[in-house]
Amino acid sequence: MDNMRRFNTISEYNTFNNNETKHPLVTVVDLSKADPRQGSQMYFGFYVVFLKDVKCGDLVYGRATYDYQEGTLVFMAPGQVAGVNSNGETYQPKGYVLAFDPDLIHGTPLGRHIQEYGFFGYQSHEALHLSEKEKSIVMDCLHKIDYELQAGIDKHSKKLIVANIQLFLDYCTRFYDRQFMTREHITTGIIERFETLLNDFFATDKPQTIGLPSVAYCADTLNLSSNYFGDLVKKETGKTAQEYIQFKLIDMAKEKISDVEKTVNQVAYELGFKYPQHFTRVFKKRVGKTPLEYRNLN
Repeated sequence: MDNMRRFNTISEYNTFNNNETKHPLVTVVDLSKADPRQGSQMYFGFYVVFLKDVKCGDLVYGRATYDYQEGTLVFMAPGQVAGVNSNGETYQPKGYVLAFDPDLIHGTPLGRHIQEYGFFGYQSHEALHLSEKEKSIVMDCLHKIDYELQAGIDKHSKKLIVANIQLFLDYCTRFYDRQFMTREHITTGIIERFETLLNDFFATDKPQTIGLPSVAYCADTLNLSSNYFGDLVKKETGKTAQEYIQFKLIDMAKEKISDVEKTVNQVAYELGFKYPQHFTRVFKKRVGKTPLEYRNLN
């Protein structure tokens, strides 16, 4: 899987899949009409959503290899690279792809809010697994988009196509919420690992060598994308991942401040702050008192 196929335009991707280009900025591709192929890496210069309907090799995305199940949705933002490792075997792809260029949504409500759909930054092993009912809703959205493309471009086309893409993404947001709940044992396990990670982090010299733990650091350590990790923590705890880290940080700070043998500067350094003034500001914002005021009251 060393070869790289680059798709900078919707037209290039349509040609590769034997799909007619009906609009230069958006397409719905029926992969069953594409030629049999071997696995390869692929670069996309536009948004892509894959709905796989058949076992066709392992998806390689970022650092992870994902054993595809049928009825799985994977989302990719422009500039990302993914591929299928078919172990040198030729396979017939099957399923559907929704692809749309960022230029399609510029100046639209979807364009202004596209960053809110954090699943475009998820890794492959954080894919959306659809029930049969959810799959039928997804397909209905895709059919409506394809209907507009088949009907030809007129003054209503862009508004209706973009509206249906947004409807599709809104449904996917709901389905991800369902997945977080139905896989509660998995999400609970991740929160427990997150808590352990923070406890272990502050129990070592990592704060002095690395600095304050970031959301990206924690997500990477847990083998999750920052977006998926952040969404999971928010849905499970009601706090953002950054708020959760700061909550743990302040909890550790309160414990250390109670040791009268330590100065505020020492506590700040032990927690990973470069500047004591920064520590004091963060502590007062969260606690309502400076570290010294807190110590004197307790």
